[in-house]
Amino acid sequence: MDIGFLLKKFEEKLQLQRYSENSISNYKSAVKSFLEVADKKFSDPKEIDETIIEKYLLWKINKHKISASYQRIIVASIDKFYKSLYDVKLDIQHLYPSRKAKPLPNYLTLSEVKSMIDVVENRKHLCIIKMLYGAGLRLGELLNLKLSDINSENMLIYIRKAKGNKDRVVMLSSDLLIELREYFIIYKPKEYLFEGQNGGTYSERSVQNVVKNVASRAGIKKKVTPHTLRHSFATHLIEAGTDIRFIQQLLGHQSIKTTEIYTHITDISKLKIKSPLDLL
Repeated sequence: MDIGFLLKKFEEKLQLQRYSENSISNYKSAVKSFLEVADKKFSDPKEIDETIIEKYLLWKINKHKISASYQRIIVASIDKFYKSLYDVKLDIQHLYPSRKAKPLPNYLTLSEVKSMIDVVENRKHLCIIKMLYGAGLRLGELLNLKLSDINSENMLIYIRKAKGNKDRVVMLSSDLLIELREYFIIYKPKEYLFEGQNGGTYSERSVQNVVKNVASRAGIKKKVTPHTLRHSFATHLIEAGTDIRFIQQLLGHQSIKTTEIYTHITDISKLKIKSPLDLL
């Protein structure tokens, strides 16, 4: 089984369908893991049936303890792979996990965010923390930011081809802009705002470790991920009285119902919108 060739053809199909770079990466990663396991017994993906896919999922659940959300990604990826390359519609709808009520988002208090910012010594890491929190970005959105996406004149950040392949605009904190200018002088990124040592995008794992380590140094006991900072961004805007429909647009949520999960904090009153970084 030529896995590299199959993944390349799959990527081309997804590009033609105008999927975002982040979505393509997620689809390919899930399919790659599946094919690498299947390759031990099968020489052609067309030999694999729904029963084999079901056994693979059970193995992932029991051995790797995958979450329901990641199970959904795996099923969707395999389904898309067979439909795109072989025009085969698999009967695997039953493998999608049943949707349960979403738990309240894990978020930090204002003082916890401030404590994280206060312990960061590395300028690049500081800008990453402030960008995730101050603009409410997803991890993939942060990594794909280019220098040209920062509009300091109008104090805006452009998010290109985000989830759902949609563009959006978020506010740029004046506090963050100062940090970014100092960061640029030190690191001199060429294309992406945050780049690896050899250029190109910074790695997901690196950002995750930065956030985890900073939270630990700040004495925060709860689990803190890049998405925790996004949850905190939304929660603190709710606390500040920002209209929920503004928050929906800033987060890039397609449905207002997704954003309403943050209204557990307080009643909403309409105030002039600004970055929660400026509340610290």
